[in-house]
Amino acid sequence: MSETTAQKAPRWSVLGRDDDGAATVIDVRADGSRGEPVPVEPHDLTGFIARRERSASPPRWVWSDAPSWYPQLLATGVRVERCHDLRLSHAILRRSELVRERGALLAAEEWDAAPGLEAEEAPEDSALFEFEGAGAAAPTVPHDPESASAEFERQLAAISSSADPNRLRLLLAAESAGALVAVEMRSAGVPWDAAEHDRLLREQLGPRPAGGAKPAKMLALADEVRAALAQPEASLDSPPKLLRALKRAGIDVESTSQWELMEIEHPAIEPLLRYKKLSRLLTANGWAWIDEWVRDGRYRPVYVPGGVVTGRWASSGGGALQVPRGLRPALRADPGWMLVSADVAQLEPRVLAAMSGDRAMAAAGSGKDLYSGIVQSGLVSTRQEAKFAVLGAMYGSTTGDSGRLVPRLRRGFPAAMRLVDRAAEVGEQGGTVSTWLGRSSPVPGAEWTETQSLASLPSATPRDEARACRAARDFGRFTRNFVVQGTAAEWALAWLAELRLRLAAMPAAAPAPATASGPVFEYRPHLVFFLHDEVIVHAPSEQAQAVADAVRASAEAAGRLLFGETPVDFPLDVRVAERASKE
Repeated sequence: MSETTAQKAPRWSVLGRDDDGAATVIDVRADGSRGEPVPVEPHDLTGFIARRERSASPPRWVWSDAPSWYPQLLATGVRVERCHDLRLSHAILRRSELVRERGALLAAEEWDAAPGLEAEEAPEDSALFEFEGAGAAAPTVPHDPESASAEFERQLAAISSSADPNRLRLLLAAESAGALVAVEMRSAGVPWDAAEHDRLLREQLGPRPAGGAKPAKMLALADEVRAALAQPEASLDSPPKLLRALKRAGIDVESTSQWELMEIEHPAIEPLLRYKKLSRLLTANGWAWIDEWVRDGRYRPVYVPGGVVTGRWASSGGGALQVPRGLRPALRADPGWMLVSADVAQLEPRVLAAMSGDRAMAAAGSGKDLYSGIVQSGLVSTRQEAKFAVLGAMYGSTTGDSGRLVPRLRRGFPAAMRLVDRAAEVGEQGGTVSTWLGRSSPVPGAEWTETQSLASLPSATPRDEARACRAARDFGRFTRNFVVQGTAAEWALAWLAELRLRLAAMPAAAPAPATASGPVFEYRPHLVFFLHDEVIVHAPSEQAQAVADAVRASAEAAGRLLFGETPVDFPLDVRVAERASKE
């Protein structure tokens, strides 16, 4: 391509649509110059985008948010290479400490709205941190061309004047690539064997009962619990009623949580824990779940990139982030295809070693299991102790085995510990911290501020001071883990983005799955599942080994992209099989 052509080719194409569905495209070149708005009729939008994608230099599409634009493109066989998701980027930039001037972004409150999800789907709870913008029924961000263009200008200005534009650009590109992956995975669907799922349920629960009744094995366990409590009418499904029943039986507990019950010795506890486990399975992934979420051999969950404040994904339907390991055999490749599964060993500790530049910690995990390497260093005696110590360091544990072992890590890995200790200190003072690429933590809420203010008054009581100290420590634990979990999420996004491009570059192969979702996913390998540090690719059998190689190469590229020539490696456990493993 000639220099003149490169100068004229759009670097970005801002896409908006009016209420009547008519679209407008505004091209923005690398030098910042803008072309005249180009109207595109609704019936020609997919063709227009497809033609641009086939050009020698396809643009990065700038749109309100991927769920509002991309599904209809995929449904007609159009896949885009790159995008800039304005909603996700706005959420990052308005909070990032790297952005020096945030006033314009903070004033654009319409861009703080929820993603374009189905209104009836309520976001599921995150395992560690709250869901951002909970409530999918809230209004979505604007989609009109004027609003999109104005917001893009605000974002470009914020990036260019920031303390580190390159890091922010990389973060926004990775976040936006993740948005594309999430929509593509839902469109493709996870190959799902409903018959195997049913068999697994019957094996654990008994035959499917009629009319919403409880399965036989749950009923038998319930009878066993009630007999041990000597309370034939005891309710096991209502936590308050169950708690009262336990106390009537002389079992001194403050809650019905699994962790507290496990500490109790009583004949009712063991069957009660089994009952609760089966109840969770029935509620979250039972027969009703199959009826709702599996169609034509595909399970299509709704992912929410950036749904957690650390940058981890959340789910707004289908529970992809909570599928139990025991149901993994239901993930089954189509005939002539294979599942290529990969997960990263000890991702967060390795990210901590890379961020902090702790060479001793990097050496402990170089070419081997990190926890075993810590044992070999002489800091702890067993792999279990090493795991407790590392998790305690990242989550701020001060009691039990973790609290006892963390001081040893400070001696062996001082740089890594300084990084998380410093993050905790900032949080305890009510400050914010940032990930490697610049995603920043939220400030404490009003309740936290009020608690600290009360403790600082001359009239403060010991109880006020104790509450303030506890709240400060809790927020310090949050910021301690934020920098690690958030940077691990960035590494995973870089891994996904790189793998997505490598898979798209592979030649098509035959035969196509009978349940393929359209020409975008026919004949070629594609991502179907992602969970924090794990991916699954559905691939034609003859390409499975090439896909496995691409998965490994993408992980290596992600490490270099974020951390340069770091001594930290990110080893993968890669498996190629017809079914996903439950191990």
